[in-house]
Amino acid sequence: KRMGCGHCNHRLCLDSYFFILLSSIQIMSNLEELGFPGSAALRDALTSCADPLQAIETFQVENGILLPSLRPSLPFLDLHGVKRLEFHTSIMEELRERLIQQVTTLSQNESKGNQKILNELLEKSFPVIKSKTMRPVVMAVMKHIPKIKQEYLKKIMEDDELYKESSTEVKRQIWQDNQALFGDEVSPLLSKYIEDKEHAIYGHENEMAGLFTPSPKNRRQMEVIRKLVHMVGRNVKLYDMVLQFLRTLYLRTRNIHYCTLRAEILMALHDGEVTEICNIDPCRKFTWCLDACIRERFVDEKRAKELQGFLDGVRKGQEQVLGDLSMILCDPFAVNTICLSTIKCLQHCVNVDMLPRENGELILLLRMLSLGLGAWDMIDSQDFKEPKLDSLLILKFLPAVVTMMVDDQLNTVITKISDNAKIVTSSPGEFFSMYLRQNAVASTMLLHYALLVSRQKDKAAVEKVMPYLGQCENDRGYEDTFLHAFVANLISMSEEFQDAEFMNMVIDDFFMASLSKENVFRHMLRLLWHIHFRIPPAKLDATLSALEPTSQHSEAVHNVYRSLMERVASYQPSPVAVIEKLDSPLLSVPAPTPGPMTPMYN
Repeated sequence: KRMGCGHCNHRLCLDSYFFILLSSIQIMSNLEELGFPGSAALRDALTSCADPLQAIETFQVENGILLPSLRPSLPFLDLHGVKRLEFHTSIMEELRERLIQQVTTLSQNESKGNQKILNELLEKSFPVIKSKTMRPVVMAVMKHIPKIKQEYLKKIMEDDELYKESSTEVKRQIWQDNQALFGDEVSPLLSKYIEDKEHAIYGHENEMAGLFTPSPKNRRQMEVIRKLVHMVGRNVKLYDMVLQFLRTLYLRTRNIHYCTLRAEILMALHDGEVTEICNIDPCRKFTWCLDACIRERFVDEKRAKELQGFLDGVRKGQEQVLGDLSMILCDPFAVNTICLSTIKCLQHCVNVDMLPRENGELILLLRMLSLGLGAWDMIDSQDFKEPKLDSLLILKFLPAVVTMMVDDQLNTVITKISDNAKIVTSSPGEFFSMYLRQNAVASTMLLHYALLVSRQKDKAAVEKVMPYLGQCENDRGYEDTFLHAFVANLISMSEEFQDAEFMNMVIDDFFMASLSKENVFRHMLRLLWHIHFRIPPAKLDATLSALEPTSQHSEAVHNVYRSLMERVASYQPSPVAVIEKLDSPLLSVPAPTPGPMTPMYN
C-alpha cells in the first residue's frame, strides 16, 4: 500500500516497483546483468544439488517476491489451485502498469532531479529491454528522456524489433544523426502525399475542381501532414532534413506539389505553436502572410505592402532565403491567388482608365509570380537573385490582355442589348503569340484569364483565348493544375458543346493536339465522363476510338477508359416532360383589358 501511495518518495517508489517486478519473473535472459540470479544460476543449482526439489524450493524462496507477509499466503493459493506462474504474472502486469504510470507522472515535472531519477532507472532497466515482458517499462522511461545515451540508441537502431517498438520521441534522437534512416521513414509519406494530390487532380467522378476546394487550414489537417509534423516534433535538425528532402525531390521531379508541402509543413508547425522551429525559419512571417491571402483568395493592399517588405528586406549575405521563398511562391495555391489578384488589378486599370505600369500593387504581384515560377532554375543553379521583370511584359503584353478584357466587357453589354448583335473581336497580333512562347509570367497570366472567363461561362471569351493555350511557354497550357481547373469549368459549360465549332475547338484543336501526353489523356477522359451526352454520336464514337489506350498507357488510364465506355453504353437520356393540354372552358374566355388608372389624390 505504501508504494501505491502518492506521498512516497519517487525514487524509492520507482526502485521498489522495478525490483519487485523483476523478482516476479521466474527466469529471464539478461537477469545476471542486473545482479540477480538467472537461468545460469538455476542450472548450476540443479546440477550440483542432491535434492532437485529442495534446490528449486530454495531458489524460489531466495528469488521470489521478498515480502515476509506474502510467504504465509502462498500455500493458501496452492490449495486453491492458483499456479505460481499465474500469480507472478498477475503481480508483474499490475506492477508494470503502476511503474509506467509513475514514470509518466514523474516526467510531467521536468526538473533536473526527476530527469536524474529517470536516467538512473534507464541504466537499471535497459539490460532487460530484449525481454518483451519488461520492454514496455524501458520504452516508457526512454520516451521521457530528452537526451538518451548514444550506446542505448545504437543498440535500439541495430535491432529491428526494438526500433519498431520505440516511440517517436526516441526515434527522433536516432534520426537526427542518421539522415538516411530518417529518409527511409519519411519517403513513404512524401509518396503518399503526391498520390493524394494526383488522385484529387485526376479523379474523374468529381466534376468540380477538387484540388483547390479545401481551405489552407483543412489541407494542413491531412493525415500525411499530421504524421510529418509529429515525426519532426520540435527538432530543428529533423525539420531542416525534411526541407532538404523536399528541395531534392523538387529538383529531381519538377513536381510543384513539393512546394505546396514545404509551405504546409511550416504553417502546420505554426498552428501547433512549435516556436523552436518557427522562430528560426526566415520564411515564417512571409508564409503566414501569404497563407492569409490564399485563404481569402486575394492579396489586398495591406498584405501586399507586408509581402513587399519581406522581399525587399532580404539582406546581403542572406540571399539563399530567396530559394525557399521562391518554392513557397511556386505553390499552385500561391500562384492561383497571385494571378487572381493580378487580374483584379487589371480590371481596376480598365475601370479607372489606368495603364498597368502605373499600378504599383500590380508590379509587386508580378514580382512574386516571377520569383515563384523561377524557383526550379534558382535552386538548381544556386544563383539566388530575384529575376528582373521584362519591360515588354508590362509595356506591351499586359495592355494586350487589358484590351481583351475590354472587348469581353463590351460583348457582354452588346449581348444583353441584342442577341443578333455582332461580337467585338480584336486580334492581339503576332507579338502576343511570340511572347507567350517565351515568357512564363505572361503564359501563366493568360491561363488564369482563361480560367476566369470559362468560370464565368463566357463562351465568346473562351473561344477567343483557346487558340493561345497551346502556345504557352514550356507547354504550361497542358500542366495538371491548369487542366484540372479548366476541365471543371468546361464541364459547367457542357451545353456549349452542342455547338460544333466550340466542340471542335476544345476537343480537336486543344486536347487532341497533345494527346500523346498521358496527363492530357486523363483530363480528356474526365471531360468526356461528364459531357459525353452533349456530343453527337458519330463524333463521340470517333473521339472514343482515338482515345483507346495502348500498352504504353498506365493501368489507371485503362481502368478509366473501360469505365467511360460502360458509362456511355448504359446512358439513358432523361425523358422529355410533356406538357398536358388543359381542356377548360375558361381558356377560351378573353382576358379583360385594363382601364385607365384613377389617381388616388387630386
